Amino acid sequence: MKYLEIKLEIEPAEPWKEVYTSLMAEAGCDSFMDGDNENELLCYIPEKDYQEDVFKDMLDNPEFPEVNVSYTVTPMEDKDWNAAWEANYEPVLIDGKCYIRAPFHPARPDAEYEIVIEPKMSFGTAHHATTAQMVSYLLETDVRGKAVLDMGAGTGVLAILATMKGATPVTAIDNDEWAYRNGVENAKHNHCDQLKVLLGDASLLGNDSYDIILANINRNILLQDIPQYVKCMNDGALLFLSGFYEEDLPALRYCCAQNGLKYVDHKSKDKWVAARFEKI
Repeated sequence: MKYLEIKLEIEPAEPWKEVYTSLMAEAGCDSFMDGDNENELLCYIPEKDYQEDVFKDMLDNPEFPEVNVSYTVTPMEDKDWNAAWEANYEPVLIDGKCYIRAPFHPARPDAEYEIVIEPKMSFGTAHHATTAQMVSYLLETDVRGKAVLDMGAGTGVLAILATMKGATPVTAIDNDEWAYRNGVENAKHNHCDQLKVLLGDASLLGNDSYDIILANINRNILLQDIPQYVKCMNDGALLFLSGFYEEDLPALRYCCAQNGLKYVDHKSKDKWVAARFEKI
């Protein structure tokens, strides 16, 4: 099947790369990659599904004056892209304990935790620094018997690991329908039948309370939703945040402090940060 690569240059990148990933998916693109810099998003679509007027109207959309988007369309070599993707998609071992692989990779019985992820178009394969750091935090944390919420769950990898470590109940929420379906599928892959996967955002949070909340989203959504998270946190509960850069950490720390959360520590990799807070 012949594919086209649509390269977007998005300024500013956050939170607009996530927005345009969703828009491009709705327009027919079926796979995505980061480009050579943080502003580039590479989108792939079967040539037969590409409609130039549809993409031009969407990418020239005046509804978003706060973002600038330029794009180029390039024909790709005709080959089996699924096979090529599988050949280049490597499993990940986090902290020597958690092995995250696709269904087509061989199992690794020596790993303490093995998670099978069919990533499709959802975020969360642990190849990205933010997911890897959140996995690392979970590996360090005693979650047995604790109520866990995974916001912006993507593939559901964090919720699945929490379930494997004995957390209960565990809820995963994502506002993207692709991610929701993928999360349901991955929960089944990993025999996590008790894991509850929901389609939506922080507005779904009602009177339920949690001992641990995981939120790997982006700076703006985190700043917006932290007050809602805090309302759902038990005394002494932990909040793990990721999806933002080192320069964003002061703003996140200030917002958390204003909402009664104590900064504990953070991890940093490739300028991406994951941070831990505790409800005082």
